Amino acid sequence: MALFRLPPALVARTDRITLRDPVFISDLHLNAAQPATRAAFARFCDEVAPRHAELVILGDLFEFWAGDDDPDAVGDEVAQRLARLADAGTSVFLMHGNRDLLLGSGFCARAKASLLADPTLALTDGRGVLLSHGDAYCTRDTDYMAFRRKARNPLFQVLFLAKPLSERRSVIGKARATSEATKALKSMEIMDVTPAEVEQAMSHYSVRTMIHGHTHRPATHHHEVDGQGATRWVLPDWDMDAMPKRGGYLVLRDGQWAVQPLG
Repeated sequence: MALFRLPPALVARTDRITLRDPVFISDLHLNAAQPATRAAFARFCDEVAPRHAELVILGDLFEFWAGDDDPDAVGDEVAQRLARLADAGTSVFLMHGNRDLLLGSGFCARAKASLLADPTLALTDGRGVLLSHGDAYCTRDTDYMAFRRKARNPLFQVLFLAKPLSERRSVIGKARATSEATKALKSMEIMDVTPAEVEQAMSHYSVRTMIHGHTHRPATHHHEVDGQGATRWVLPDWDMDAMPKRGGYLVLRDGQWAVQPLG
């Protein structure tokens, strides 16, 4: 039946949204081997996210995702938490990352979440904000960009998801190991976004604010776009099982963006 399902690359239809009071997170990389990070996400869903009208997850919610038919306990736990959050009144939005690009309509239905296109133009507080996972702008990493084009091709996804689950898990595991090995050989500059690509995207969408994750280099960057100042927020990645612990979220308070650390 997998051959007749809409591939995840075609599920994300929403590329424009209006947000009233959003909270942004990305790069949690949730998995069974990091219980403290999963516990932090549970607290976040119980204590922080319900105070906002929308929760926006900009990719890599999971360390890996082999398909919506994977009976993964962590995935089920996360879907239930997001669904409860949605039932309580907080709209949940998801965007594909490079680790969970096979999230599809099945998971979104269980989580009661909407899958966003990458990029998505958001209107919040009367201003346009460009939302992205961020990997699309890492154009200096030519090997990764070639992989990205292949992995997000709808036909590739249809054929890959038609494979047995055990085979998919094996392929993903090998790909993750290869990725970690090649990272050690690449400079941080190559793996970071290309500033000119970011500025071109912001100019195209006529925005002066951009939010993304992916790089695991949280910071606030200042750009010049069409002769005007522009700001790019890089979201923190989460790892509460490491030392030092890290993680946080981005909110808009009194018209000002602010990164808040995990409690």
